[in-house]
Parts: sequence; structure tokens; C-alpha cells
Amino acid sequence: MRLSAAEKAEIIRVVKRSELGVNRTLAKLGIHKRTFYNWYSRWAEGGQSALEPCKFRRQQWNSIPPELKNLVVEVALDAPELSSRELAVTITDEHQLFISESSVYRILKKNGLIEACEHVFVQAADQFHTKTQFVHQMWQTDFTYFKIVGWGWYYLSTVIDDYSRYIVHHELCKTMLKEDVMRTVDRAINKAGLKKQQAPKLLSDNGPCYIAHELKQYLADNHNIKQIHGAPLHPQTQGKIERYHRSMKNVVKLNNYFHPSQLSNAIDAWVNHYNNHRYHESLQNLTPADVYFGRGEKILEQRQILKQEALTERRNLYQKQKINLLTNFTPNLIPNPCI
Repeated sequence: MRLSAAEKAEIIRVVKRSELGVNRTLAKLGIHKRTFYNWYSRWAEGGQSALEPCKFRRQQWNSIPPELKNLVVEVALDAPELSSRELAVTITDEHQLFISESSVYRILKKNGLIEACEHVFVQAADQFHTKTQFVHQMWQTDFTYFKIVGWGWYYLSTVIDDYSRYIVHHELCKTMLKEDVMRTVDRAINKAGLKKQQAPKLLSDNGPCYIAHELKQYLADNHNIKQIHGAPLHPQTQGKIERYHRSMKNVVKLNNYFHPSQLSNAIDAWVNHYNNHRYHESLQNLTPADVYFGRGEKILEQRQILKQEALTERRNLYQKQKINLLTNFTPNLIPNPCI
């Protein structure tokens, strides 16, 4: 356990006043003798302030250059809504400069740009037991609701690709019926350009509109789609679309809407941002569109190249500074008293 300067000074005073002798007192306190005498020599020379932890740190070969630190702060101030993870990926992709998420976090914290947040812990399985392996293997669909001032409740029907988390289709509905689900799936199939032999499975909860026999028959006959239902009272099964709805509503519901078109435009803008610009941590910090359209591997390869280039450059700079320091070092000449 690391002790403060005041605690170290108090231990020194206890040992000095002890009638047991230094060794026996230190043994009872659990302090090594060499450690105590190190503290005592510093205390004797500079008092309690000399017992403060040493702030000197040896420079590491991969230290972040000052210009990159300044860039992190500038980008953070220009885009305060981005997390340290998103800032790190943004700088790598847009400025072609590699920096890790942890480094960005430390820089932001040092500059007072990190806000403390409360964490909500939810106990659930670490992973879904059957992961999808490719795009359009399985879709998730669900409704969420909004209240429009003067218009009442409207329901957002969304289809999300399970593998890429890409929003294939969404639309605002006045009702939450099986006909709305049929229409949503029809338009999602048309947008994706899928044929019957390419039809995905469809995962949903057990809402009345999703368990209707007519819907199951319609999806099978028209699209060759097999329905899957999550376990009752277990929303984690549809966790991807549930989490998407939460993220979307945290932004969209910041404003009041007085016409359905206003709400629809706000949702369209969010979906465009989510699909094409928002880095997703579970997708290796790619956007859903990167994975959906198959360009993710190329982006990850480019990031790895930038990382290796950055580390090599920092190592070379460190070696150059080290050589310059040794070259310019001149030892103090002590005059020989015998001359």
C-alpha cells in the first residue's frame, strides 16, 4: 500500500519515540529497515515535503508527440459528443495518425475534458449462444414508440442486420400491427435486393403483431423467411436492436416534435449517422456500413499499417534524442589537487 508523506513522517516520529528500539519497532509496523532509513534520510534533509512521491518519470520510447496531444484536444473540443474511443478512431481514420484509446483518455483527463459518468451494470450472458457469421444471415426487428405533441403516439418499426448492426430499413407507423411488420419487411427485402434463396431469419420478441399466424405465413410464402422469437421476459435476446433503440432515443428525444414529418426527419438523420459515421466498439471500431458493404477488412489493415508506422517513428525519434543527449553531454572536470 502506498503511504502519503504525512503517514511516512508519522512513522518516523513513532520510531524515534519508541522504547523498543528501531529494529523491533519496524518489525511490528511491518516496515523494512532499508525503506525506513531511506525515508529518514530524505526527511532529515527536506522535512515532510521531501517524502512526497517522486514525480520524475523516465521518458518512454513511445511517448506521444506534443503535436498529437494538441490535436487530440482540438478534435475533442470540436466534437464533444465523441467518447475517447471514438476520438482515437476518428484521428486514425481522418488524420492518418495512430493513437490508442487509453492515450486519448489520459490526455483528455489531464486537460479536464473527461466527465464522470454513472455506470449501469446489467447481469446477462457474455455472448449470444449462436453468433451470426455473415451479413443477411439474420435480421432483428422491433417497435419503439414516440409521442408527438398534438398528434399522439407513433411507432417506429426497424429492421437491423444482426451481423453488421446496419439499419436495413425503418419507418414511422401510426399503428403497431402485423400489417406494419409485413410492410417493413417487404421494404427491407427490396432495399437489400435479396431473393428468396437469400432470405434471412427474422428475430423478434413475442409481441402480438409478431406472433400472429398470418404474419408467419406471409413471411414464409412471400420471402421464405423463418421467424425466431426471443424467450419471454428476456429482452437480452434482442439486445442489439434494444441497445440501438436506446442510443437513438437518447439523441432524438432531446427535442420536441409537433408534426410526424419532423420526427421522421430527425430519425432519418440519426440512422444516417449511425450507419455511416458512428464507430461501433463491438465491430472493432468500424461503422455498420463498413461491415455491411464489406470494406471493414481493408480499413482494419490500413489502421494496422498506421499503427506500425507511428510506433516506428516514435522509436526512431527516441533513439535520435538519446544519441543527441549522449553527444552533447560533457562531464564536469574536477581539478586534480596534486597538480
